[in-house]
Amino acid sequence: MNGGADLGGMMGFGPVVQEEDEPLFHAPWEARALGIVVALGACGQWNIDAARYAREDMHPGDYTRTPYYAIWLKAAKRLMVEKGMLTEAEIAQSMPLTPAAPIKRKLAAEDVDAMLAAGGPADRPATGTPAFAVGDQIRTINNHPTTHTRMARYARDKIGTITKVHGFHVFPDSNAQGQGEDPQWLYQVAFSARTLWGDQARADDSVTLDLWEPYLRTVS
Repeated sequence: MNGGADLGGMMGFGPVVQEEDEPLFHAPWEARALGIVVALGACGQWNIDAARYAREDMHPGDYTRTPYYAIWLKAAKRLMVEKGMLTEAEIAQSMPLTPAAPIKRKLAAEDVDAMLAAGGPADRPATGTPAFAVGDQIRTINNHPTTHTRMARYARDKIGTITKVHGFHVFPDSNAQGQGEDPQWLYQVAFSARTLWGDQARADDSVTLDLWEPYLRTVS
Protein backbone atom coordinates (compact mmCIF):
# COMPACT_ATOMS: atom_id res chain seq x y z
CA MET A 1 0.00 0.00 0.00
CA ASN A 2 1.05 3.62 -0.40
CA GLY A 3 1.61 4.48 3.25
CA GLY A 4 4.19 5.86 5.61
CA ALA A 5 6.45 2.85 5.13
CA ASP A 6 6.76 3.36 1.35
CA LEU A 7 9.07 6.39 1.35
CA GLY A 8 11.38 5.61 -1.57
CA GLY A 9 12.14 8.80 -3.50
CA MET A 10 9.91 11.10 -1.44
CA MET A 11 11.31 14.57 -0.87
CA GLY A 12 11.46 16.51 2.37
CA PHE A 13 12.92 13.82 4.62
CA GLY A 14 16.57 14.72 4.08
CA PRO A 15 19.44 12.29 3.52
CA VAL A 16 19.70 8.91 5.18
CA VAL A 17 22.33 9.29 7.89
CA GLN A 18 24.14 6.13 8.95
CA GLU A 19 24.74 5.87 12.69
CA GLU A 20 28.30 4.78 13.36
CA ASP A 21 28.66 1.84 15.78
CA GLU A 22 24.89 1.70 16.11
CA PRO A 23 23.82 -0.52 19.04
CA LEU A 24 21.34 -3.34 18.57
CA PHE A 25 18.86 -1.41 20.71
CA HIS A 26 18.78 2.22 21.77
CA ALA A 27 16.83 1.54 24.97
CA PRO A 28 15.91 -1.57 27.02
CA TRP A 29 12.24 -1.32 26.02
CA GLU A 30 13.17 -1.91 22.37
CA ALA A 31 14.69 -5.31 23.17
CA ARG A 32 11.60 -6.21 25.18
CA ALA A 33 9.35 -5.08 22.32
CA LEU A 34 11.20 -7.34 19.89
CA GLY A 35 10.88 -10.27 22.29
CA ILE A 36 7.15 -9.69 22.70
CA VAL A 37 6.54 -9.53 18.95
CA VAL A 38 8.61 -12.67 18.27
CA ALA A 39 6.73 -14.58 20.98
CA LEU A 40 3.36 -13.40 19.65
CA GLY A 41 4.29 -14.36 16.10
CA ALA A 42 5.10 -17.87 17.30
CA CYS A 43 1.49 -18.23 18.52
CA GLY A 44 0.48 -18.80 14.90
CA GLN A 45 -2.46 -16.39 14.93
CA TRP A 46 -1.13 -14.39 11.94
CA ASN A 47 1.67 -14.55 9.39
CA ILE A 48 4.59 -12.22 8.68
CA ASP A 49 2.82 -10.50 5.80
CA ALA A 50 -0.24 -9.71 7.92
CA ALA A 51 2.13 -8.31 10.56
CA ARG A 52 3.82 -6.10 7.96
CA TYR A 53 0.46 -4.81 6.77
CA ALA A 54 -0.60 -3.99 10.34
CA ARG A 55 2.56 -1.89 10.72
CA GLU A 56 2.34 -0.03 7.44
CA ASP A 57 -1.41 0.62 7.75
CA MET A 58 -0.81 3.33 10.36
CA HIS A 59 -1.66 6.91 9.39
CA PRO A 60 1.43 8.19 7.50
CA GLY A 61 1.88 11.09 9.91
CA ASP A 62 1.77 8.77 12.91
CA TYR A 63 4.11 6.31 11.19
CA THR A 64 6.83 8.89 10.57
CA ARG A 65 6.61 10.20 14.16
CA THR A 66 6.60 6.80 15.87
CA PRO A 67 9.82 4.97 16.88
CA TYR A 68 10.51 1.76 14.98
CA TYR A 69 9.78 -0.74 17.76
CA ALA A 70 6.77 1.27 18.93
CA ILE A 71 5.32 0.67 15.46
CA TRP A 72 5.84 -3.06 16.04
CA LEU A 73 4.03 -2.91 19.37
CA LYS A 74 1.10 -0.91 18.00
CA ALA A 75 0.69 -3.41 15.17
CA ALA A 76 0.90 -6.38 17.55
CA LYS A 77 -1.75 -4.88 19.78
CA ARG A 78 -4.02 -4.32 16.80
CA LEU A 79 -3.58 -7.91 15.62
CA MET A 80 -4.24 -9.29 19.08
CA VAL A 81 -7.55 -7.41 19.24
CA GLU A 82 -8.51 -8.56 15.74
CA LYS A 83 -7.74 -12.19 16.62
CA GLY A 84 -9.60 -12.12 19.94
CA MET A 85 -6.47 -12.40 22.08
CA LEU A 86 -7.02 -9.04 23.72
CA THR A 87 -9.88 -6.55 24.15
CA GLU A 88 -9.90 -2.77 24.09
CA ALA A 89 -11.17 -2.81 27.68
CA GLU A 90 -8.19 -4.92 28.76
CA ILE A 91 -5.86 -2.46 27.06
CA ALA A 92 -7.54 0.48 28.81
CA GLN A 93 -7.37 -1.18 32.23
CA SER A 94 -3.99 -2.89 31.74
CA MET A 95 -5.30 -6.17 33.07
CA PRO A 96 -6.93 -9.39 31.78
CA LEU A 97 -10.73 -9.37 31.90
CA THR A 98 -11.55 -12.43 29.80
CA PRO A 99 -10.29 -16.03 29.66
CA ALA A 100 -7.13 -16.55 27.61
CA ALA A 101 -7.81 -17.19 23.92
CA PRO A 102 -6.60 -20.54 22.53
CA ILE A 103 -3.42 -20.32 20.44
CA LYS A 104 -1.80 -22.76 18.00
CA ARG A 105 1.54 -22.96 19.80
CA LYS A 106 3.69 -21.31 22.46
CA LEU A 107 7.35 -20.34 22.25
CA ALA A 108 9.33 -21.61 25.23
CA ALA A 109 12.43 -19.69 26.32
CA GLU A 110 14.70 -22.67 25.65
CA ASP A 111 13.45 -22.86 22.04
CA VAL A 112 14.06 -19.22 21.06
CA ASP A 113 17.60 -19.63 19.71
CA ALA A 114 16.68 -22.60 17.53
CA MET A 115 13.56 -20.87 16.19
CA LEU A 116 15.44 -17.69 15.29
CA ALA A 117 18.22 -19.70 13.64
CA ALA A 118 15.67 -21.62 11.55
CA GLY A 119 13.93 -18.43 10.40
CA GLY A 120 10.73 -18.58 8.40
CA PRO A 121 11.54 -19.87 4.91
CA ALA A 122 9.03 -18.66 2.30
CA ASP A 123 10.16 -20.87 -0.60
CA ARG A 124 7.77 -23.58 -1.72
CA PRO A 125 7.88 -26.55 -4.15
CA ALA A 126 7.69 -25.16 -7.67
CA THR A 127 4.61 -25.50 -9.84
CA GLY A 128 4.98 -24.85 -13.56
CA THR A 129 7.85 -22.87 -15.04
CA PRO A 130 8.87 -19.22 -14.67
CA ALA A 131 7.58 -16.82 -17.30
CA PHE A 132 10.87 -14.90 -17.37
CA ALA A 133 14.56 -15.76 -17.55
CA VAL A 134 17.80 -13.98 -16.68
CA GLY A 135 18.40 -11.18 -19.18
CA ASP A 136 14.72 -10.59 -19.99
CA GLN A 137 13.42 -7.05 -19.90
CA ILE A 138 10.19 -6.52 -18.00
CA ARG A 139 7.84 -3.69 -17.12
CA THR A 140 6.39 -3.56 -13.64
CA ILE A 141 2.67 -3.12 -13.16
CA ASN A 142 1.18 0.23 -12.16
CA ASN A 143 -1.12 -0.93 -9.39
CA HIS A 144 -1.84 0.80 -6.07
CA PRO A 145 -3.62 -1.63 -3.72
CA THR A 146 -4.88 -0.48 -0.34
CA THR A 147 -3.60 -3.74 1.16
CA HIS A 148 -0.07 -5.12 1.57
CA THR A 149 2.23 -5.43 -1.44
CA ARG A 150 6.00 -5.70 -1.92
CA MET A 151 5.86 -3.78 -5.21
CA ALA A 152 7.52 -0.52 -4.16
CA ARG A 153 5.67 2.59 -5.28
CA TYR A 154 8.76 4.21 -6.85
CA ALA A 155 9.37 1.18 -9.10
CA ARG A 156 5.87 0.81 -10.58
CA ASP A 157 5.44 1.07 -14.35
CA LYS A 158 9.22 0.93 -14.86
CA ILE A 159 11.38 -1.15 -17.17
CA GLY A 160 13.98 -3.41 -15.57
CA THR A 161 16.06 -6.51 -16.32
CA ILE A 162 15.80 -9.96 -14.72
CA THR A 163 19.14 -10.77 -13.07
CA LYS A 164 18.17 -13.88 -11.09
CA VAL A 165 15.31 -16.34 -10.65
CA HIS A 166 14.99 -16.95 -6.90
CA GLY A 167 12.44 -19.75 -7.14
CA PHE A 168 8.84 -20.26 -6.03
CA HIS A 169 7.84 -18.20 -2.98
CA VAL A 170 4.81 -17.25 -0.87
CA PHE A 171 2.99 -14.29 -2.46
CA PRO A 172 2.76 -11.54 0.19
CA ASP A 173 -0.22 -9.76 -1.37
CA SER A 174 -2.59 -12.69 -0.81
CA ASN A 175 -0.93 -14.05 2.34
CA ALA A 176 -1.35 -10.72 4.17
CA GLN A 177 -5.10 -10.84 3.61
CA GLY A 178 -5.59 -14.40 4.81
CA GLN A 179 -6.26 -15.59 1.28
CA GLY A 180 -3.61 -18.30 1.31
CA GLU A 181 0.05 -18.43 0.38
CA ASP A 182 -0.59 -18.57 -3.41
CA PRO A 183 3.14 -19.14 -4.19
CA GLN A 184 4.53 -17.38 -7.27
CA TRP A 185 7.87 -17.17 -9.04
CA LEU A 186 10.19 -14.61 -7.47
CA TYR A 187 12.84 -12.69 -9.44
CA GLN A 188 15.71 -10.34 -8.82
CA VAL A 189 15.17 -7.30 -11.05
CA ALA A 190 17.69 -4.52 -11.72
CA PHE A 191 16.64 -0.97 -12.61
CA SER A 192 18.77 1.92 -13.78
CA ALA A 193 18.72 4.69 -11.18
CA ARG A 194 17.77 7.11 -13.94
CA THR A 195 14.80 4.93 -14.86
CA LEU A 196 13.54 5.36 -11.30
CA TRP A 197 14.68 8.86 -10.36
CA GLY A 198 15.22 10.72 -13.64
CA ASP A 199 18.24 12.44 -15.16
CA GLN A 200 19.41 13.83 -11.81
CA ALA A 201 20.42 10.30 -10.75
CA ARG A 202 23.93 9.03 -11.42
CA ALA A 203 24.14 7.26 -14.78
CA ASP A 204 26.15 4.33 -13.36
CA ASP A 205 23.89 3.65 -10.35
CA SER A 206 21.26 0.91 -10.24
CA VAL A 207 18.66 -0.45 -7.83
CA THR A 208 17.89 -4.15 -7.42
CA LEU A 209 14.53 -5.41 -6.13
CA ASP A 210 13.07 -8.86 -5.49
CA LEU A 211 9.70 -8.96 -7.27
CA TRP A 212 7.02 -11.61 -7.73
CA GLU A 213 5.80 -12.66 -11.17
CA PRO A 214 2.32 -11.04 -10.85
CA TYR A 215 4.09 -7.67 -10.60
CA LEU A 216 5.80 -8.11 -13.97
CA ARG A 217 4.79 -7.84 -17.61
CA THR A 218 6.61 -8.56 -20.87
CA VAL A 219 8.04 -5.48 -22.60
CA SER A 220 6.32 -5.24 -25.97
